[in-house]
Amino acid sequence: MDPLEGEAASAAIEYEPVNVKDVLVEMKDTAELLIDLAYSAVLHRNEELAAEVLRLEGRMDLLEMRARMGLMMAVRSPSDAEELAPVLGIVGAADTISDAAGDIAKVVLEEIGLPEAMRAALPEAVETLVRGVVAEGSAYAGRTLVDIDLESETGVRVIALRRGEEWLLNPGPETRIEAGDVALLRGPDATIGEVVESLTGDTYEPPVVEEPDLADLERAVDTIVHMKNLSELAVDLAYSSVLFGSEELAEEVNNLEVEVDALESRFEAWTLRAAADAPDPVKLRGLIHLGSATEVISDAAVEISEGVLREMEVHPVVRMAVEESDEIISRVVVEPGSELDGVDIVAGVPDLESTMSVIAIRRPEEGWLLVGDADASVRGGDVLISKGTRTAADAFGKLAAA
Repeated sequence: MDPLEGEAASAAIEYEPVNVKDVLVEMKDTAELLIDLAYSAVLHRNEELAAEVLRLEGRMDLLEMRARMGLMMAVRSPSDAEELAPVLGIVGAADTISDAAGDIAKVVLEEIGLPEAMRAALPEAVETLVRGVVAEGSAYAGRTLVDIDLESETGVRVIALRRGEEWLLNPGPETRIEAGDVALLRGPDATIGEVVESLTGDTYEPPVVEEPDLADLERAVDTIVHMKNLSELAVDLAYSSVLFGSEELAEEVNNLEVEVDALESRFEAWTLRAAADAPDPVKLRGLIHLGSATEVISDAAVEISEGVLREMEVHPVVRMAVEESDEIISRVVVEPGSELDGVDIVAGVPDLESTMSVIAIRRPEEGWLLVGDADASVRGGDVLISKGTRTAADAFGKLAAA
């Protein structure tokens, strides 16, 4: 057993009153970060990131137990049981995602087998994710993110901080970086090295980029990145379907799961064919693990949204979490001849008077297009998945109608 897992498993857990709403929100944020970290660890062959995945997996186990205890204490009648059953499904699915992310991380930590030149085959649009420990004399120590203004200056974002055993997920402008924090940074190769050196005081050594040792490895890595992005989107939509009671979003989760299954099947077939020509076929074993774990994540997303499709009432604890959210995810079908038909989308922003940001398009005859990866033009019949305020979402829906 990995020492990190052993430490998590041996920690005593006793019942204590918790705010179940806050625990559910943290589980959602943790699940999303786990997926991001796990795939980044594989794509960049980074053991430090993989180790953080296992630490975060241990945190998720603790959150799951606390959520289950809190929900059990809340059941006082059959109607309570009916309303809380979908919430238990959400808790269980979040833990499943956590376990799958841990399995992905172990591909790196246990050297299950990966092609040597994974990073060389990464698309140029994929940013680097780096882990660094904030040095005592760092120029960033003791300052807030808004004061540092890191993203504006360098394009590098702090996506999470770990302070001892405490995780600071989704750090905001007023989040303060302290010496000793473990910072997870994402940004372009051109600037992230300088930021890491300012943060840690150590010389940044960029990963060695080797020549691909397999034919068509670029296409395989493109597929991995696409599977990762679809899985993240499925989890995001699944939580949103529950929070907003949206059967339409829940149905899109099912559509995404079908797409991920098809990708996983093709990816597995590619891996088996590539093994015939590989100098060492064992080094491809990790890719099989990666595909299987991705399918588990998409299946868990379906489990999260299952209660919505079964028309089960959402417990008030979930509604409370919704009321704190100013941003929602919406789904609209673009009718031919509507104001959205033919509109260009650049970096997720439609070329019209709207504050909604398009994150994905499902084109019935072509499948899913993740707009963050490519610009696009909207067509009649497209299904748009967008983020924005409730008011903007209502107005966006009217633009989609002919």
